[in-house]
Amino acid sequence: MAEITAQAVNEFRKATGLGLMECKALLKEADGDLKKAMTLAKEKHGKNAENRAGRVTKAGRIEVYIHHDGKSGGMIEVNCETDFVARNDEFRQLAKDLALQVVAARPLCVRREEVPADALAEQKRVFVAQAADKPENIREKIAEGKLNAWFSEVVLMDQKYVKDEARTIREMVQEVNARTGENISIARFARFVVGEANPPAAE
Repeated sequence: MAEITAQAVNEFRKATGLGLMECKALLKEADGDLKKAMTLAKEKHGKNAENRAGRVTKAGRIEVYIHHDGKSGGMIEVNCETDFVARNDEFRQLAKDLALQVVAARPLCVRREEVPADALAEQKRVFVAQAADKPENIREKIAEGKLNAWFSEVVLMDQKYVKDEARTIREMVQEVNARTGENISIARFARFVVGEANPPAAE
């Protein structure tokens, strides 16, 4: 068993925002391996986040991002359970990052189930056609893989964060969810571009 130093615990605590005892326990479980402990934290707190997912989110904030040229902008509503968390610096930063994401990555909707049915049907048709020359037993898997890749481009929660492609937007939300202990959800967003009569929006 590797020795768990106070320095290691503090570093892990800064990286995760978790409590002191929780950090120590995770590092012990990972035998001092920081990378493994981080994976354990994501797995554990990801499940906790799922358990919180049904809780009502009546508080939150609306954040706006305007690109430096003044020609595009985004507005997003991010919800949480209490005004206390809505005023929290980390929650506010998350909302700002998400508003930027909306402008930079041009998502169509927040979640997969919100993808317009006609757009989804068209993509499925295209991907199945693209796999037509492959063996029949793997065509569906190929089309499914292409569809998942498409979701990662157009669904906000599935997108990679534009400032850190090692993380998805879902992971960013879950991290803040874990640190605040509250259910955090994205309600809706709108993206505006000068000259576009009907900017893409999602609710």
